[in-house]
Amino acid sequence: MNKHKSMLYTAGITGIALTIGGCASPGEPPDSELQSAESSLQQAVAADAREFEPVLLNNAQNKLADAKNLIEQEKFIAAERLLQQASVDAQLAGARADTAKARLAVEEINRNIESMRKQINQDQ
Repeated sequence: MNKHKSMLYTAGITGIALTIGGCASPGEPPDSELQSAESSLQQAVAADAREFEPVLLNNAQNKLADAKNLIEQEKFIAAERLLQQASVDAQLAGARADTAKARLAVEEINRNIESMRKQINQDQ
């Protein structure tokens, strides 16, 4: 009976140690987050974020580079967080660039309307 308790105790301790060791492991590389961040950056660049939101775009690029370094060091959790931040920063830069372009288009349309009004008033 004592032998069984000893084996059970040893098995329990071993199980706990494996569980704790599993929690401390670096986990899996954040491949999907990396692809998402890179895609978001490409979309932001395509939206002219380099022209309209260069600081925010640069922040996203720096976070992506830092995350890649963390992945090389197998610090996957920290890398995943940075990749998520990079993705959000890039999306925001792209959205702000789109907004800025839309504003410029509205201003151009308003100038054209005003020009047409003046022309109509001169013709009368």
